[in-house]
Amino acid sequence: MHIFAHFSRFCAGIGGFMSKNIAIFASGNGTNAENIIRYFQNSELVNVELVLTNRESAFVLERARSLNVPFACMGKAEWMDGTAVLSLLENRGIDFIVLAGFLARVPDCILHAYPNKIINIHPSLLPKFGGKGMYGDRVHEAVVAAGETETGITIHYLNEHFDEGEIIVQYKCPVVAEDTAGDVAKKVHALEYEYYPKVIDSLLSEVR
Repeated sequence: MHIFAHFSRFCAGIGGFMSKNIAIFASGNGTNAENIIRYFQNSELVNVELVLTNRESAFVLERARSLNVPFACMGKAEWMDGTAVLSLLENRGIDFIVLAGFLARVPDCILHAYPNKIINIHPSLLPKFGGKGMYGDRVHEAVVAAGETETGITIHYLNEHFDEGEIIVQYKCPVVAEDTAGDVAKKVHALEYEYYPKVIDSLLSEVR
């Protein structure tokens, strides 16, 4: 395990509510993670307390570093077992977990410790183009190859099966005949950046 925590922001009661600490799980570049961090940067009620990855080379670590968010990297064995990851989450006082391009399986012990408190975003309208191995450009290429006329994003709760958790909300965008997978990716990313932070904020508002 590699932990690179810069600092821990004070978690205080504001207006009778305790601020919520969220952890972001990400495996790659981290554009969604950065967007979420910036969205809540000045919030008094939601605090991005931790960015957690399964890859030491993930650029999301650099994004977290530059934004002064504590971050950590856990190895394959630690993700398979889950106890060290869960211990870190508990030590950081994490209330809610957000997956943003996270490609490892979340261990059962974490799923059980955070029931209906872990959400994921998928770049298609589930149940279409979901399941193990369907992520990123693979999804957009499949959408174009299938001749779909629309696609979008699905925000859903996490369970033991890839992309099968209860759907919270979906947002759509058109796919035209001339669109390449890259064109579809741009449309889907725009939906992700606009709506994912807002949905997180809304969900946390309901449990304050």
